[in-house]
Amino acid sequence: MIQSNYMKALVKTAKGEGFLEMREVPVPEISDTEVLIEVKAAGICGTDLHIYHDTFPYWPPVILGHEFSGIIAAKGKNITEWQIGDRVVGEPHTLACGKCWLCRTGNRQMCLNKRSPGWGINGCFAKYLKYPQPELLHAIPVDLSFEDAALVEPLANAVTDVLERGSLKTGDFVAVIGSGPIGLLAAMTAKAGGANQVMIIVKGGSEDLRLSTARKIKSIDYVSNVEQDDPIKVIMDLTNGRGADLVVEASGSPSGISLAFQAVRKLGRITSIGLTGKEKIEFPYDTGIFKAIELIFNLSTSYTSWDKAIRLLSSGKIDTQALITHRGGIEKWEEFFMDMEKEKAIKAILFP
Repeated sequence: MIQSNYMKALVKTAKGEGFLEMREVPVPEISDTEVLIEVKAAGICGTDLHIYHDTFPYWPPVILGHEFSGIIAAKGKNITEWQIGDRVVGEPHTLACGKCWLCRTGNRQMCLNKRSPGWGINGCFAKYLKYPQPELLHAIPVDLSFEDAALVEPLANAVTDVLERGSLKTGDFVAVIGSGPIGLLAAMTAKAGGANQVMIIVKGGSEDLRLSTARKIKSIDYVSNVEQDDPIKVIMDLTNGRGADLVVEASGSPSGISLAFQAVRKLGRITSIGLTGKEKIEFPYDTGIFKAIELIFNLSTSYTSWDKAIRLLSSGKIDTQALITHRGGIEKWEEFFMDMEKEKAIKAILFP
């Protein structure tokens, strides 16, 4: 039951660096075709930091946040597929046009007209979220906590990019470059999807949070620290000189991208997740030609990846607790943002 007409929300108030503040805003009203979700847990994503720094598209004033889990608190009279109290997560591909060739070929996540929660429409860093397209919701089982379910969206990215578009094959040797939340999720997803051996390449000192976290995750077989090891030599030693079958580039750094071309075997695959934040970078194009590799660029998630991600989380094959380093109320947003920027956090969960 909705107990107040107002709620606290984290709002990007205007264009430019910063302009992020807590505000008291009205609880959203819904139409006959919408649902109102009571947000139980919300994950902070790198995209939220990009919006803070004015380096990602957004339409202010807008409530941030797109990684959420919650329960349906109210529904429009035309909604028949969901009931009040249902536990859900939701895809961020809202307000896609449904008419363009991308939408009509099942790729609404690429629609130029979509406006996702957290940047295009109001998001989940608030007590309640108005969700305009209930067909994009997914039910979560009762044995999956709201905290863990808040990671369905980033995990669905890993499922899309590694299992589906990356065409992971049973027995593959997989090298993951980058040890942020998506890199760690990609490594765990690869092992759960049938990889024989998974190696993650990390940059950091012996006390680095990401390095120590990677070493604790059981599904990661090898951790290579580029400040101490030669990761290419390690990969070649482990693969009898052949190279990795699949390389997941999750760092977005020019050095990481270059490393991916060295690490992949001939006729192998590189699936790219990390954004560079730059208009142009240099990379070893001819190396890719001479190895005849497949280079796959990725953005967002497929519909099928969401239910797969939910099953992986519910089965315990993904160690979410290893990733969640920060938990707290929405008023802790600034502390959590700063720790993520300084790499003193891996995944932060807000409880609105």
